[in-house]
Amino acid sequence: MNALLKAKSAYSAAKTPTRTAKNFEYEVIARITRRMIMATQKGREGFNELATALNDNRKLWSIFTVDIASKGNPLPDDLKQNLFELGEFTRQHTTKVLQRKADVRPLVEINTAIMRGLRSGAS
Repeated sequence: MNALLKAKSAYSAAKTPTRTAKNFEYEVIARITRRMIMATQKGREGFNELATALNDNRKLWSIFTVDIASKGNPLPDDLKQNLFELGEFTRQHTTKVLQRKADVRPLVEINTAIMRGLRSGAS
């Protein structure tokens, strides 16, 4: 391999964007939210898909609440409290949706608001 090819390959990795934790969180939330929306649009036929997406969403919010409660979490206390409450609401509302006693829309709206915050650079 000549020197020019070595130089090109050495610097080609620098062209790829760095994935931040916020970007990763955004992508995961967006993927789950999209799945909830698509399953809901299918009506009754999409309920199994919706249940799977809701389960994944509940797991994600469980991870968030554990992280929020950790000692090393740098977020301001009021924001941690608000996020913890959203996590608790998500857990309870998911159960109602799975029991067909509530609409999925509030969960989609919460996730969308979180994605907006992540995209705007908020903590």
